[in-house]
Amino acid sequence: MKNSKGLMVRRTKRFRKDRKLTVNDRVKTFEKGERVLISLQPCFKGFPAPRYDGRHGKIVEKRGKSYVVRISDLGAKKDLIASPVHLRRLEAQKEVA
Repeated sequence: MKNSKGLMVRRTKRFRKDRKLTVNDRVKTFEKGERVLISLQPCFKGFPAPRYDGRHGKIVEKRGKSYVVRISDLGAKKDLIASPVHLRRLEAQKEVA
């Protein structure tokens, strides 16, 4: 039987971003109700399923060092657990009058 090559085999290139992660990315905090973007970083564990990469959600609670993010998937509400390195804060959109 062949050995497994890891959790993200054949997927890390697809999720690799142009910028490097800093210490602040690993220790950032979010408030309850804050809107976030799920942006997977392949070199860190604690990510939700890769199918949710690029989805928007709302912070429901903090669970240990991670956060519970609620998303809507085809009308169904789903709760995902992700570490802060895989979450980015969404900027408030300016309303055009």
